[in-house]
Amino acid sequence: MSSVKVVVTDYIEPDLEWEAKELTRRGVEFQTHQLKFAPSAEVVAATRDADLVVVNMVPINAEIVSQWKKCRLVIRHGVGYDNVDLAALAEAGIPLCYIPDYCQEEVAEQAIALLFACGRRIVSSRRVVDDSSARGAWDFADIVPMFQMAGQTLGIIGCGRIGSRVYLKLQSFGFKFLICDPYLSAERRRELGIEVVDQETVFRNSDFVTIHTPLNSETRHLVNARTLAMMKPTAYIVNTARGPMVDTQALAEALKGHVIAGAGIDVYDVEPPRPDFPLLGLPNAILTPHLSWYSEDAARHIRELILLEIDRFLAGEPPRYIAKPAA
Repeated sequence: MSSVKVVVTDYIEPDLEWEAKELTRRGVEFQTHQLKFAPSAEVVAATRDADLVVVNMVPINAEIVSQWKKCRLVIRHGVGYDNVDLAALAEAGIPLCYIPDYCQEEVAEQAIALLFACGRRIVSSRRVVDDSSARGAWDFADIVPMFQMAGQTLGIIGCGRIGSRVYLKLQSFGFKFLICDPYLSAERRRELGIEVVDQETVFRNSDFVTIHTPLNSETRHLVNARTLAMMKPTAYIVNTARGPMVDTQALAEALKGHVIAGAGIDVYDVEPPRPDFPLLGLPNAILTPHLSWYSEDAARHIRELILLEIDRFLAGEPPRYIAKPAA
């Protein structure tokens, strides 16, 4: 295939020199931009004549898609694709390729780290060291009660690529598990050796709940005032999936009112969160900067996988993973 133009709308890498070298060697015209906060008109101007568009966080909406002249594939740099209008792409006959097979280990590890940081009161313990050092005597009032992790019940909502990794990694820690995933096949349930339960059972009976589902109309505000009220006052919620899974205001009120014990959050509706974000400053909210996807290994791997998808496109082969519009 000759005279192919690949355009990157935005990227998080320090540079894309490796990609530029590889694609130049393939005879591909390659352009990169940083248009994350740019108006749609600028995105259109940059992508109008692209054959393939690679997008990270730029919103790709119907207005933009309607002005593309020859685009035949969009690649989303990552697992989720809620910033892309799938219906508009489908109407234009353009598939969306996404990359679900990277950073699975990293996100699972971050969820587990937050889970243990909550249960073992790691952040509060650091404050206790400072305060007790200044006082000259230990004062553990801010970190009790605390319970052993073994024997506690972990609820996993979504047991796909990442949720199943959390489950498998924690097998030896002595947790009991409640798993909710109505889309998990019978074959996969047998393979994992699990039974599934409904969401209410998870929220009512878990000591920890960790979220690992895609963001869609079913899962938006999955954690809300009603589901938080179901939880034990000693329970914790962990979210490394997508910010809108959690009704942040409801969670803040639940944390302030000790409806639940705490939360570990890595993802936000607006990123980075604004100064008035209601979880900032709450002692029972552990917040990390949406880096659950990150390791040097994962950062390298996704670049390799995106180049693989471009090579497949050049060879006339279909993408490995195509996002489907909601029915």
